[in-house]
Amino acid sequence: MAAGMTQKDKQDKDRKDKKNKRSEKALLVLRDGLVFEGFSFGAPGQAIGEVVFNTSMTGYQEILTDPSYKGQIVTMTYTQIGNYGVNMEDMESEKPYANGFIVREYMPMRSNWRSHASLGEYLKEKGITAIEGIDTRALTRHLREKGAQTGIISTTELDPGKLLEKARSYPSIDAFDFVKEVSTRELYTWRQDLWRWPEGLVHAGEEGAGGKKKKIIAYDFGIKFNILRSLIHAGFDVTVVPALTPAEEVLEMDPDGVLLSNGPGDPRTTTYAVQNAKKIIGKKPVLGICLGHQILGIAMGGEVYKLKFGHHGGNHPVMDLTSGKVEITSQNHNYCVDIKTMKGAMKLTHKNLYDGTEEGMEHTELPVISVQHHPEAGPGPNDASHIFSRFRRLLGE
Repeated sequence: MAAGMTQKDKQDKDRKDKKNKRSEKALLVLRDGLVFEGFSFGAPGQAIGEVVFNTSMTGYQEILTDPSYKGQIVTMTYTQIGNYGVNMEDMESEKPYANGFIVREYMPMRSNWRSHASLGEYLKEKGITAIEGIDTRALTRHLREKGAQTGIISTTELDPGKLLEKARSYPSIDAFDFVKEVSTRELYTWRQDLWRWPEGLVHAGEEGAGGKKKKIIAYDFGIKFNILRSLIHAGFDVTVVPALTPAEEVLEMDPDGVLLSNGPGDPRTTTYAVQNAKKIIGKKPVLGICLGHQILGIAMGGEVYKLKFGHHGGNHPVMDLTSGKVEITSQNHNYCVDIKTMKGAMKLTHKNLYDGTEEGMEHTELPVISVQHHPEAGPGPNDASHIFSRFRRLLGE
């Protein structure tokens, strides 16, 4: 710091230097014709997908690396993004899956003891196109009023008319089966436990919580690392299988329970997952999370519908109807199960207090439970993490 320069002076200078370095323009064009002009801070090129907004104040790297965001461009509603850089321990998969990234103000001055690189450097390395310097509050209000929709970010083509034509010709998200693109290709065993101070990420021992471990097979529809860590922490022995694995193979492994994981896109495109779930229900206890919850709902004869702009963020209040407690949850979904269409086979266990939508259910007779929100957080609060130990107790019963 120069002599006589205060910390505030340095921060003001850093911001001015950053603005002066903004040389590469970028455009965001939505399908309905709305145009935003900003600056690139990721990889050059174009990114197209469904534009959604996330209300989390932190956790941008977990959001970017969540496979459930495949096919989507994520807008962060918090104003300053990038403050703490990125690190290798908080990733939710091996690479970012979001198609693109939108922020109000990118902060290249990272400050965190675990940081390995700046967010901009990471996005450039991974080929993710990103735009900053736009009014994300106006964009968020527009998406709330008009609904989530296709958009395109471009640093190469800056003609709004041409970009609008691309956005309008791009298929909607329900035309894709993204699960096949994000799922593992091979079976593997997971051993990593939750991050804790001061050890960091550690591997589990032979004994789980409450004694001998229970064996669980996790279907990978786009599974987050923190779900796997949470299962280990709850005392499970975890084997992960590809999304296309036949139910017969899973049943031959004779697990104590089966997990249907989170994942991207419209659950109605994953007909293979629905059929496998039908064959497993009644033979093994089942836990569904997010997309897995929706797949379970369809397998039980229910229907799903698309929300206007989805639930994406780390501050969604959900009431557990079995206890009356309210939990603040992490959420990332565009679709919702209509529990009335299951004709009494499943009963509602969790309800979203923002809009009254279904957030959890359980079978009236069989050991089958599911939640629409993310009990593993990553990012977000840990209020709902007890779901994993609850499922383990269900297996013990």
